Amino acid sequence: MAVPLRKIINDPVYGFITVDHPLLLGIIAHPYYQRLRRIHQMAFAHLVYPGAVHTRLHHSLGAYHLMCNALAELRGKGFDITADEELGAKIAILLHDIGHGPFSHALENVLIKGVEHEAISLLIMRKLNEEFKGQLDIALSIFTNQYHKPFLHQLVSGQLDVDRMDYLIRDSFFTGVSEGVIGYDRIIKMLTVLDGNLMVEEKAIYSIEKFLVSRRLMYWQVYIHKTVLGAEKMLVKIIERAQELIVGGEQLDSGSSALDVFLKGGELESYPQEYCQLDDYDVMGAIKKWMHHPDKVLSLLCRGLIDRHLLKVKLQAEPFVGDVIKKLTSQTMAQFGLSEKDAGYLVFHGETSNTTYNPSDERIQILFKDGSTRDISQVDNALIHQALSSPVKKFYICFMA
Repeated sequence: MAVPLRKIINDPVYGFITVDHPLLLGIIAHPYYQRLRRIHQMAFAHLVYPGAVHTRLHHSLGAYHLMCNALAELRGKGFDITADEELGAKIAILLHDIGHGPFSHALENVLIKGVEHEAISLLIMRKLNEEFKGQLDIALSIFTNQYHKPFLHQLVSGQLDVDRMDYLIRDSFFTGVSEGVIGYDRIIKMLTVLDGNLMVEEKAIYSIEKFLVSRRLMYWQVYIHKTVLGAEKMLVKIIERAQELIVGGEQLDSGSSALDVFLKGGELESYPQEYCQLDDYDVMGAIKKWMHHPDKVLSLLCRGLIDRHLLKVKLQAEPFVGDVIKKLTSQTMAQFGLSEKDAGYLVFHGETSNTTYNPSDERIQILFKDGSTRDISQVDNALIHQALSSPVKKFYICFMA
């Protein structure tokens, strides 16, 4: 089948996005990429913000659009970016999330233990490179930060990458939460390169500070909203319970052959094709099926997630004391006739944290008119100072009410 030379995509956030290279169009048309249509960008955030039903494909195309703008801006300022490097950077950003599994971050390290989505993205990119006969070589080099121009990798994965810019803008748009709105166009206009590294011109200091503060606000107001947290933890407990039943000898059928492979402990290296078929629909189909399973814990969790009868969540600055956990566990045991071990699926606690800006491993360098550079946290009268560089930690407890 002939691949068209140019495609215009109408995006609700940016308007028209142009894809004008046959290799890019071939990648977008590939089943591995099309799978991203079936994975929610924000997992269960739509249970709180009903508009948050956008997908990883939406985000990928948006990040690609911002990459196009950033490369054009840097080229316009006289920085040398060849046509092959431009194509490589565009491919790298298109595929940066190709390794995400069902419900994005919610099930990371759950279905496949000890493997981050970045590592899976790299594995899939290498498989695609074989299919496209080595045309992704530069993209892989940029993605893995092995290319001799570091700023190209920093645009894909760094403190000012177009990935973060798009998800803040897009998540804000689809949730209706204005705290995530950032001046992405101004930031892109102020990008520059010094000694091969991505920097920002002095005039963009306030836009960068707004970008960092927006990340902090969106984290606590949207990404870790207590209801969203409760729903995502329920999903994790459903998968963990299913895996426990299978280990115990239960013939548990999910209705999806791809999902069954990983519920039974299949390794990614042995089943890459099955992984590339997995999406949200596999998991939701299984959950709907398991609503009627005789295992009380599994059916309670599944029915609760489908009917939006979610676990209650409390967040606080201090760890929850043992008496609180014991009391809630005892109540749950009595209410549902469960053992203490099984009640642990319905009553559990943990912690979560977020750092606005960590200068020890995160660097946003400001280039001043006199040629000097400084970290954003060291700028005079900087908003991003020591207080905002410290992580904010919150403790949660989830329980069935």
